[in-house]
Amino acid sequence: MPLTRLFSDFDGRIGLRAFWLGSLTVALTLFAIQRVAPLLADHDDARVIVAFTNAFALFPWAALAAKRATDRGSTPLFGILLICAIVLPEQLRPFLSIGWRPSLEAISTMAWVVAFVDLGLLPSAAERDGVATTPA
Repeated sequence: MPLTRLFSDFDGRIGLRAFWLGSLTVALTLFAIQRVAPLLADHDDARVIVAFTNAFALFPWAALAAKRATDRGSTPLFGILLICAIVLPEQLRPFLSIGWRPSLEAISTMAWVVAFVDLGLLPSAAERDGVATTPA
């Protein structure tokens, strides 16, 4: 599967290896931009660059999760919703009172655990059912 399709298309299936390599690629790219932006721009511009990068990273992670959820026998929407439940509570934090913060952290943590186990550890539906196929 071409890299552009891996990170931008919500159709298809990917196995564990492609999911982890894609997730690692997005995470390392995000980390590198977060470290390099302050060196290349002043403080305010660097914050804008990092905020845009964080928001943009949601898309390739959602694409990876959608494909992996399909491979697991679920709908792509399940993967997309898991990624949104992990990322979006942190973005809502400044707009809610401090009483909501533990709830947001709990939602994000639970979604992260479900995503880690379901998308990152469990075999594909074909492997679970004993059908030998290679994901696209």
